[in-house]
Amino acid sequence: MSSAIIREIQPQDNKQVASVIRQVLVDLGVPKVGTAYADKALDHMYENYNVPKASYFVVEENNQIIGCAGVAQLENYDGNVCELQKMYFTEAARGRGLGSQMMNICLSKAREYGFEKCYLETMPYMEDAQKLYKKTGFQYIEARMGDTGHYSCPVWMLLEL
Repeated sequence: MSSAIIREIQPQDNKQVASVIRQVLVDLGVPKVGTAYADKALDHMYENYNVPKASYFVVEENNQIIGCAGVAQLENYDGNVCELQKMYFTEAARGRGLGSQMMNICLSKAREYGFEKCYLETMPYMEDAQKLYKKTGFQYIEARMGDTGHYSCPVWMLLEL
């Protein structure tokens, strides 16, 4: 039985969350420019999600954050669409069903907020993540929506909520 818990982010989680996200991106060989790595928000995740219709969650195990994800209004988009944002898991968290649990929590929150669709951006070689997204019902789309600043992420997916 896993001792991991999924909970909402707290102010004291900021440093660990930023570290997890940056380390996972480095481990996966993701470019630092034009991806979440360069986001100014990384060091202030609690504050950035402490706004209406936005939530961010962490997976904690043994007082360590091993995964995270959130939902918020899609930036620079005129419509009732949220974005699944900054979903990353350390090696210790992968393959344990935590991604599915996190996805369910995030999408449930998006529905609670009344969003009609959920959008995401990812990298072509993040195949395990894409398998989870497809299993959840996300479908590939031909063009980016909004402007997240993640111009190095050329795979776009959308889910009807």
